[in-house]
Amino acid sequence: QVQLVDSGGDLVQAGGSLRLSCAASGTSFSISTIGWYRQAPGKQRELVSIIISGGYTNYADSVKGRFTITSDNAKNTVYLQMNSLKPGDTAVYYCNARGLDRKGVFDSWGQGTQVTVSS
Repeated sequence: QVQLVDSGGDLVQAGGSLRLSCAASGTSFSISTIGWYRQAPGKQRELVSIIISGGYTNYADSVKGRFTITSDNAKNTVYLQMNSLKPGDTAVYYCNARGLDRKGVFDSWGQGTQVTVSS
């Protein structure tokens, strides 16, 4: 089973920046997609940004131009640099990774990290 540990959430003022990190660990695994979702109170979880094997990236329209997803494959870590934060970005952010390990297909989630943007 692939484990994900996400971190970096904090309380920040509007216009500020944060960088989230997600570290994947496990045995003999390969990641097909890894990215970030978020869930605000009373709302459904939504995709924020994702990296697909080969380096293709995708972003939600609401964060394009403000958020950047990068990965360090040597460290099995993905980052989400969030700039020009808005109160609407307030949510719990979850890392998600999908791929193959020794047992087959996996779909793992981090525990979530709280991002709060004050106006």
